[in-house]
Amino acid sequence: MRQTVTPYLLYEDASAALDWLARAFGFREQDRLAGPDGKVAHAEMDVGDGSTVFLGGPGGDYRCPKAVGRTALVYVYVEDVDAHCASARQAGAEIAEEPSDQPYGDRRYAAEDPEGHLWYFATPLE
Repeated sequence: MRQTVTPYLLYEDASAALDWLARAFGFREQDRLAGPDGKVAHAEMDVGDGSTVFLGGPGGDYRCPKAVGRTALVYVYVEDVDAHCASARQAGAEIAEEPSDQPYGDRRYAAEDPEGHLWYFATPLE
């Protein structure tokens, strides 16, 4: 059974996004389907406890953040937010916010991927 809510993110170059998300954020590719043009039409990646993120290319009325500006962000829990940030930075992620303790009980940082999606990664504080 799938999780109740699954983000679906659009990328101009979904193939490059799959590689980058694995390298920068430690996501694991689970599925990749090519469209008639040979480009990635749909893909799935696991993150953390097996939660899933869907990816695909834009088309029709669907656009990427680079084309329309930021419309959403994704919030992901990880075991060690500081180590995760260091790994993402080393892989070339643009760190939008350094790790910091939040008043609602998480330590989090923000990173932007190469196509403009904003990702928040957090670890609950003790």
